[in-house]
Amino acid sequence: MIAIAILFIILGILIKYGKLYFLIAGYNTIPKEEKAKVDVDGIATVFRNAMFGMAFIMIIGYFAATWFANPEIENIAFFGALIIGIPYLLIRSNSKKYTIDK
Repeated sequence: MIAIAILFIILGILIKYGKLYFLIAGYNTIPKEEKAKVDVDGIATVFRNAMFGMAFIMIIGYFAATWFANPEIENIAFFGALIIGIPYLLIRSNSKKYTIDK
């Protein structure tokens, strides 16, 4: 679980600060004219925040499971982070907020 949380943190950093925008699903396949109409830096910020948030929930779940000696808490935190984080990521990054009107 901690390894997945660390992976999410690394992915968030790489997408936002390493400018690895090809990791954003669909961005690499759109034409250059369409890429000019997308605020990719804003979308990268959403990805970073979502990845960090999901990692935070997983880490809290890990420590809570250890503290209470109940491994089920870790599973709940993991799946809860994914169930909340993925829809948030998809809805937020596909919103019109990150479309540049020219």
